[in-house]
Amino acid sequence: MPVTVRGHVRSGRLVVDEPTDLPEGTEVDLVSIEREPPWDLPSDQKRELQERIASADRGELVDGDRVLEKLRTAR
Repeated sequence: MPVTVRGHVRSGRLVVDEPTDLPEGTEVDLVSIEREPPWDLPSDQKRELQERIASADRGELVDGDRVLEKLRTAR
């Protein structure tokens, strides 16, 4: 199961911010998180995005195969 641990670079070394209970010798992959400013969407697009996220949270999803088939036949 993936574990998320936050850390920083100090003097060219990666240092985690808190102790972990990962076993000694555990191999980990590190991904840097770029701290870019948030997207600035127009209010109507923000509203639509929030509505779609809420819909997905309620389990109102569309099967991916159906979407792909629709796209193929729309050509």
